[in-house]
Amino acid sequence: MTDLVLKPGAATLCEWRAVYRGAVPALDPSCRAAVAESAAAVARILARGEPVYGINTGFGKLASVRIEAGDLATLQRNIVLSHAAGVGEPMPVPVARLMMALKLASLAQGASGVQPKTVALLEAMLARGVVPVVPAQGSVGASGDLAPLAHMTAAMIGVGEALTDAGRMPAAEALAAAGLEPVALGPKEGLALLNGTQFSTACALAGLFEAERLFQAALVTGALSTDAARGSDAPFDPRIHMLRRHRGQIEVAGALRGLMHGSAIRASHLVGDERVQDPYCLRCQPQVMGAALDLLRQAADTLGTEANGVSDNPLIFPEDDTALSGGNFHAEPVAFAADMIALAVCEIGSLAERRVAMLVDPALSGLPAFLTPRPGLNSGFMIPQVTAAALVSENKQRAYPASVDSIPTSANQEDHVSMAAHGARRLLPMVENADGVIAIEVLAAAQGCDFHAPLTSSAVLEEVRAMLRRQVPHLTDDRHFHPDIERAKAMVRAGSLADGLDLPSLAGPLP
Repeated sequence: MTDLVLKPGAATLCEWRAVYRGAVPALDPSCRAAVAESAAAVARILARGEPVYGINTGFGKLASVRIEAGDLATLQRNIVLSHAAGVGEPMPVPVARLMMALKLASLAQGASGVQPKTVALLEAMLARGVVPVVPAQGSVGASGDLAPLAHMTAAMIGVGEALTDAGRMPAAEALAAAGLEPVALGPKEGLALLNGTQFSTACALAGLFEAERLFQAALVTGALSTDAARGSDAPFDPRIHMLRRHRGQIEVAGALRGLMHGSAIRASHLVGDERVQDPYCLRCQPQVMGAALDLLRQAADTLGTEANGVSDNPLIFPEDDTALSGGNFHAEPVAFAADMIALAVCEIGSLAERRVAMLVDPALSGLPAFLTPRPGLNSGFMIPQVTAAALVSENKQRAYPASVDSIPTSANQEDHVSMAAHGARRLLPMVENADGVIAIEVLAAAQGCDFHAPLTSSAVLEEVRAMLRRQVPHLTDDRHFHPDIERAKAMVRAGSLADGLDLPSLAGPLP
């Protein structure tokens, strides 16, 4: 079953997001001719008898070694087997599928020299739910994501393991159960499948999509915390933000105004409030969250371009039967984008934790200490705030830029690498940490608003409170807190807090 048609070179961010969330992609039929012509060009290049990197030579530092015609198929199989040297836990299935789809779209642009049947097998594996087991560690982001993509390719030739609805099994068995046969790789095909940034790009896109969800949830909890602390919405006045001109800041201020519109809690202290200004964690939400949104959008633009590009080497140009060696496999753009996402995720969580700390402090919030009616006998939200602080601190350590690191590889032939792979891989754990912070914040903010009864927040925020209260009751006396946090976190990760709300996003409504 096909859920969407990918047009290589022109896929949208929404389409990649749909694949990440389980949609089955199929290639636009218009690309088939380009794939066939590219494979034919490789045959013509070989017929000339000239040495061409990756087609009839060794790889990396061994590029000067000429390979005889009778060994070309063995050469391509050997590169797959030797490069499948990853370690660690397998890639999550949604990310592995996204990697496969990215590689599919890249090969289908007709610049990689692969056979149509090879492209067809990768497409069929996606359609029939055969997902290679790909250890997540082993790439330095140049020359491409060699080890992870080698594990993907190994499954295509019947080596290694794959995941299906029936579980984890040898790849050859998984292919057979799906009615598929392993492919025999022709000249250049092993290198074409291994070379590229699709692992790093898939991990970065997954992090981006989850960061977007996190960002929207944090807007909701930030507005609820503002009401719980009897904060002002005056800092969200559009006139302030129009003068600074940052698009994200303007949009976030508008979103916060909309979320708080009609709040009886806010109306109750419009006049006679002795406080002149709120703390920065409330007042500067548009500036901080807006900057995070702008950064996520910049990363989205970079990753959208990368996802539609070809990062193979050498590249095949059938119009004049040329094979050009370059460096499109170097994942520096992806590394920079991943670092941007990491910084944004870190700051979203950091600001939310400061709001939690503010809410539990009666000197700042005016609420009962640690949000419990009987502090002393009960500790209330004392330790959830500590947990939030721990999660934020862990993310701060993970946010150190990966792109500034480099270790030469392949006997110094590959003397500068991007480290995009682990820069992108850290994003999902970072978002999950921040999800925990947002879960604690929604619990704390809802608890804070409870103390203002019978006054209520806005209609939108009251719906969020009601949804939460169906899962987690008001905290009167201390109870086992972990289940409450886990229930709230499940809501955050499901996107429930912002579901149906008109909030700033990366690429329009979710598909």
